[in-house]
Amino acid sequence: MRFSISEIAEATSARIVVDGRPEAEATSITWDSRMAVEGALYVAIEGERVDGHAFARAAICAGACCVLATHALPDEAISFARERGAAILEVEDAQGAVTDLARVWRGRIRGRVVGLTGSNGKTTTKNLVRDVLSRAGSVTATRGNQNNELGVPNTLLAADADTRNVVVEMGMRGRGQIESLCTFVRPDWGIVTQVGESHIELLGSRENIARAKSELIAALPSGGIAFLNGACDMSDFVWDISCGAERGVSAVCFDGSGDYRPEDASGWRVGRVVWASDISLDEAGRATFTLNAKGFSDDKGAESVPCALVLAGLHNVHNACAAAAVGLAAGIELPEIAAALHAAQPESGRQEILAAPGGFTVVNDAYNANPDSMRAALNTFAALRVAGSRIAVLGDMGELGDFGPAGHREMGALVAKLGIDRLVSVGGLGALIAEAAEASGMQKDRVIRTACATDALEVVKGLVKPGDAVLVKASHSVGLERVVEGLVD
Repeated sequence: MRFSISEIAEATSARIVVDGRPEAEATSITWDSRMAVEGALYVAIEGERVDGHAFARAAICAGACCVLATHALPDEAISFARERGAAILEVEDAQGAVTDLARVWRGRIRGRVVGLTGSNGKTTTKNLVRDVLSRAGSVTATRGNQNNELGVPNTLLAADADTRNVVVEMGMRGRGQIESLCTFVRPDWGIVTQVGESHIELLGSRENIARAKSELIAALPSGGIAFLNGACDMSDFVWDISCGAERGVSAVCFDGSGDYRPEDASGWRVGRVVWASDISLDEAGRATFTLNAKGFSDDKGAESVPCALVLAGLHNVHNACAAAAVGLAAGIELPEIAAALHAAQPESGRQEILAAPGGFTVVNDAYNANPDSMRAALNTFAALRVAGSRIAVLGDMGELGDFGPAGHREMGALVAKLGIDRLVSVGGLGALIAEAAEASGMQKDRVIRTACATDALEVVKGLVKPGDAVLVKASHSVGLERVVEGLVD
């Protein structure tokens, strides 16, 4: 981004409290004063625990050229701003102001904007799309999983006007949220990774989740491209209710299941398609497969290249196929795409394989969890070649509503079915995992229930031996990253 103070004031309908330097330009945005740099726009946000207005002076001291506030700053901060030549603007709604800035900046971005959503795999797929598209020019992508009402506009604002591709991850907690985000993101292409059970507490059914995800596809313009998961049973529904075909949007199919057969495909699954075949996992659970594509070039017909991932898990084959489909649509050659996928590294907290000092392995998947992602994590964990025992540390999965008890019991049954050696459950719903594992035949002396992450860590420390592997997974609110830290530090 690049805004003068007057442009910021105009875009946000702000009241100018301190003019600042006339020549000043804001080239970045932050609401964390610790991240402020020279030329930053600091947005003072009132949180539940911390009021960002208290840190305005610190942001200016760090180089911020402008502060966007929602109420009057202390006289001392105002005096300091005048002394440093920083501007102070007041707006009614800080989040709305950030959105307004992003809306204006989106109009200056000349490159392609790719929106991405889904119940699972959003962040990993976003990272893979970013890595693939970087082979063909500059890319700006959502940092981490900053996919909410502040993170989405921040992604747009982080791009330069001439950035070739901007990849925007979009989360949602209800109907209409993605639609609202799309009013200023204005995506050219859209990816729906999967429709699963995440947020079922809020939306009530997978059909309603699909409706929420379809808002991204419904926002695409004529000539836009929808990238849909051919292995997901809700993708037909997403495509149909978005009315993409009627609006001039084309569909590209990706399928990482290993079951796609071109001769059996129909509808939108025919045409431009990327699929995986001959999938296998190595001793670390990393997938090797043949990456296939057709329909992207009139003179090449079907293409195939070998592909190997550093990322663990069969589910990442789906994510890789999605990224490959985007890359091919952008004109990148299939061998170059396979190279980018092979080079991609896991993000912390998502199937991150760590070597612990005690001679055992920790699979850090503690960032978040829902039934789909926990099912994938357990299947990957079971496929690991381990000299010792497999210990699964599993906690509560949030936002499942009435489906919560059944979803947790399903995971317990899966633990028993897969032959996991030890189960350490964490939390009240986690106890249902333990209960179901025992009911499904897992020996009771191999199941331990704990109330919190601290207790779980002490239990695991007493169990784990050299050659063992420990999977750690739950919703972020459970705090199982403390278990990971306690085991590997």
